[in-house]
Amino acid sequence: MSRLPRLHTDRENESVGSTIFSFTTSVPSSSFPGMTGMKRKAINQGDDEQDRPRKLPAIQESTAISQLPLRPSKTATNLNLQSIKPTSTISKPPTTTTTGPQRIITRATSAPPKSSAVSSRLGTSTTRPPIPSRNVTVRSVSSTYSRTKAPPPDDEDRLQELQNQVALIESARAADAARLAADMESERVKLSELQANHFVFSRELAAARSQEVSQKRELMNFQDEVDLIKKKHAREIADLEADIRKRDRKVQELEEDLRLSAQDLSRERTNSSILKATISEQSTTHVAMKAQINALQAQLNAVQASSDSNSSTAAECRLKLEDAERKVQRLEEDLHDAEMSRRRLHNMVQELKGNIRVFCRVRPALPSELTGEPGELPRDASEVTAMIEYPDRLDHKEIVLSSTSESATGQERKETWQFTFDRVFEPQSTQSDVFEDISQLAQSCIDGYNVCIFAYGQTGSGKSFTMEGGLSESTKGMIPRAVEQVFQVTEVMRKKGWEYKMEGQFLEIYNETINDLLGTGELDRKKHEIKHDKVSTRVTDVNVVPLHSATQVQSLLSLAKSRRTVAATLMNERSSRSHSVFTLRLSGRNSASGNTCEGTLNLVDLAGSERLEKSGAGNDKDRLKETQNINKSLSALGDVIIAALGEKGEGKSDKHIPYRNSKLTYLLQHSLSGNSKTLMVLNLSPLSVHMNESLCSLRFATKVNNTNIGTAKKITKAPS
Repeated sequence: MSRLPRLHTDRENESVGSTIFSFTTSVPSSSFPGMTGMKRKAINQGDDEQDRPRKLPAIQESTAISQLPLRPSKTATNLNLQSIKPTSTISKPPTTTTTGPQRIITRATSAPPKSSAVSSRLGTSTTRPPIPSRNVTVRSVSSTYSRTKAPPPDDEDRLQELQNQVALIESARAADAARLAADMESERVKLSELQANHFVFSRELAAARSQEVSQKRELMNFQDEVDLIKKKHAREIADLEADIRKRDRKVQELEEDLRLSAQDLSRERTNSSILKATISEQSTTHVAMKAQINALQAQLNAVQASSDSNSSTAAECRLKLEDAERKVQRLEEDLHDAEMSRRRLHNMVQELKGNIRVFCRVRPALPSELTGEPGELPRDASEVTAMIEYPDRLDHKEIVLSSTSESATGQERKETWQFTFDRVFEPQSTQSDVFEDISQLAQSCIDGYNVCIFAYGQTGSGKSFTMEGGLSESTKGMIPRAVEQVFQVTEVMRKKGWEYKMEGQFLEIYNETINDLLGTGELDRKKHEIKHDKVSTRVTDVNVVPLHSATQVQSLLSLAKSRRTVAATLMNERSSRSHSVFTLRLSGRNSASGNTCEGTLNLVDLAGSERLEKSGAGNDKDRLKETQNINKSLSALGDVIIAALGEKGEGKSDKHIPYRNSKLTYLLQHSLSGNSKTLMVLNLSPLSVHMNESLCSLRFATKVNNTNIGTAKKITKAPS
């Protein structure tokens, strides 16, 4: 909206009264033929001070003004003002400051009037008539008088001169007054004309102002309508833009739907072509299948006929099946009875063989023993081995040792010692040959008995090899073979309704101290105690490992072998300086009958018996202590066996048996009593230099073989 011009108001002329007006305000409309009314004018307020007119004396509206003289000029300083007397009393017009002419911006399009009369009136109204200078005459008279002036007169001459000057001044003043009266009259005429024009212009101004107010009101109404139209237009534009955006989104959605539809159409066309090909193939297949169906229908009819004919045969087969099931149940009962009879007969055979059985095994001579010392020639085996014979070639139960010496008379004397055991194994016997008889005791462990197998002999006689064996399959010892047999038999018994759980431990008795070979390796630091109940033995604070396979047992044996205490002596480079005891505990339960059994298999590798003068252990304090403890424990083992010789079997149950004399015998208490089946494997060295030690071992084994420790008892539990 453009800026509206500020209009003049009546307050601008209030200072000059209702009859006074500004000579520069406007021109009567009658003076301009083409102008029918007042035009709106704009006033620039910034130029008010610049266009402000000089102060003019106010003119009083009175009829007597034309007859009053004008005020004398202030510039006439040489006039005698006191001699001038006014003819009438005229009040001094107030000097007021009128509002000067403003810069007027005419918004009308009409041209300004060209009347010469108006122009002359405007010119005379804006310009004050010139007042003739009275000073000029006075100065001229004064200058003439001064030129004719004589030398300085006296007082009379001076007075005369002054009077002359006053006369001149009065004449000049009279001329000026006449001229001013003429000018005043002309001004009065102009004033009357201006008052008439002012009345006309005032009416036109009022009309123009009323018109301006109405136009301003219309303009404001138009502006309100324009604002409403603009707001409505803006809302319509916003609605249209929102509609456009909505349509754009809809177009995008339609395009996306079109694209997806095109993809679906392409996919469906592909599927349609595939289905058409499939239908074509299936139509061909349908024809072939229809032919097959017809053929099968014919076969079905034939089979139906055959089924009808075989229905009677099926009834007969059902009867036979029921009879077979009854037979199977009866056979299973017979099998259970046979298994119980087998266990009873097997135990009877073992009892007939003796609860403590003794096997004797002679190891072959080693290649290092035949070569001798470095630098010596190889020797024949007959030169280094003792004279050992095996006369019983059928049952392999006898061994004969011979020795020749010179008597005091110089004659050759031959001594012979014959021993009989449950089984004698010659040097060429293999590990499997030895285990063939031992396996019967492993079966007794599965049947619920305590079984103990221990190897006895001097240092270097092959005890550790017999019990633990080598790395190859053919050289495996008694311990891994017994464990393998236990796992094999329990697997067979599982088919008969038995479930077994097995666990094992590996202990070492070194210097009368028990060490856990499957523990954390802190040997000699933990104190282990032996606890007995009526049927079993437990050792405190040892690691008991659940066993799931024979391979696991082999790894446990390797771990225990690496931790076992060995040392070099004169008789053996790797002599075992401790007793090792591997214990396998087995518990089984028959889910069909509810019977349970618990068995224990102790596999013991005893330390070698030796003499101090031959082993060289007397020079070493540690070896000496080890040898003393080994011999003490072996002696205690012999005392226990000798104490049980015969008397306990004869019913003297109050006989004291010194199990507590050694940790070894106390640990094997149940294995050396009537609750166990015990096997001693005597290992002998074939060398002639070990003849005396071999004879001592044979005599000890003979005592053991003649011992009866009572009948072993099966460990069972009542069905829960």
